Amino acid sequence: MQLKQSLIIAFTLFVLSISAWELYWRSQGKTANLDDNKDLWAVQRAKVDKATDKGVILTGSSRVLFDIQLNDWENETGIRPIQLAAAGATPLPIFSDLVNNTNFNGTIIVGVTPPLFFSTTFPKADPWERAQSKVEHYYKRTYAQRFNHALSIPLQQNLALISTTEEIWSNNIDLKSLLNNIKIGNRMPEGMPPFYEFNDTAIDRNTKMTERTVNDTTYANTIKRVWGFFGKTSPPPDKESTTNFFIKDAKKFIDRGGNLILLRCPSTGGFRIGENMGMPREQFWDELVEKTKAHSYHFEDYNQFKNLELPEWSHLSPKDARFFTTELIKIMKADGALSNCLSILVFWGSLNMAIFSSKIL
Repeated sequence: MQLKQSLIIAFTLFVLSISAWELYWRSQGKTANLDDNKDLWAVQRAKVDKATDKGVILTGSSRVLFDIQLNDWENETGIRPIQLAAAGATPLPIFSDLVNNTNFNGTIIVGVTPPLFFSTTFPKADPWERAQSKVEHYYKRTYAQRFNHALSIPLQQNLALISTTEEIWSNNIDLKSLLNNIKIGNRMPEGMPPFYEFNDTAIDRNTKMTERTVNDTTYANTIKRVWGFFGKTSPPPDKESTTNFFIKDAKKFIDRGGNLILLRCPSTGGFRIGENMGMPREQFWDELVEKTKAHSYHFEDYNQFKNLELPEWSHLSPKDARFFTTELIKIMKADGALSNCLSILVFWGSLNMAIFSSKIL
């Protein structure tokens, strides 16, 4: 009897402690959010093996994550893209994996963020390792890791107190991150400003900017300062090796019937100024487009993309991300770049019309 009472008391204290801890972090502005980690990426990568030539895969850096909204893409085309973009990473390793390790010959959209796309092909460099580590995890993950990840999803979606991430955000609240934020001697390097989380991630990696980033100018400015820090400390681009690496895979993909699309998502303010100075369009983007012969879309070429809202200079607000997605699809359709998607949409439209007509008759 005493053991039973002790267990009840212990369980009650545990629940009260967890509830108090959850309420505390909620009061501090934290919300439940999925960790966009290697496991979440791997789940999407696994879908490629069943994708047909009508499928669409998104690759690139965080701009493709934030700026292409999957719901709107599906509504406009009848196809839900597979989101394989990786924040802070070059798309080259992921694109190479898709070309060399799969038979996929549908549409691959490659986002070109100049500071990352043209950064490096050195395996130990951070932009490369970020992407390559996801690819390697996909092939090496165990059944235990898959099971643990599946179990963690409902907890991540409902509890703010376990919102730890692979990214080293300054506002992570797991124990390791909290300890790392305590400045002891020279443990924390000087220079890099605090970098706060600003993404809201869904189960299929559809990503939106948080409302706080959109509405809180001070919060958005902290992210701008991080972009400035990266701009000052990043090594110069390696245009020759990155371009040659990509062109080799691009040619192989196009030759087997794949539909390759290059996309330059918007940037503005200090970020765009830095890109123009270090990686002028005519020397980087234009040369890449010329050498790949792929469909290509640069945001600066379209009037409807001139006044979009990028609260921290590099990613679209949720509202404008939806606008960008739907307008981009219209442009691509008019250009014939999404003929695969159009055939699916026409098929379903014809099917629905036939069903409707049969009901009338």
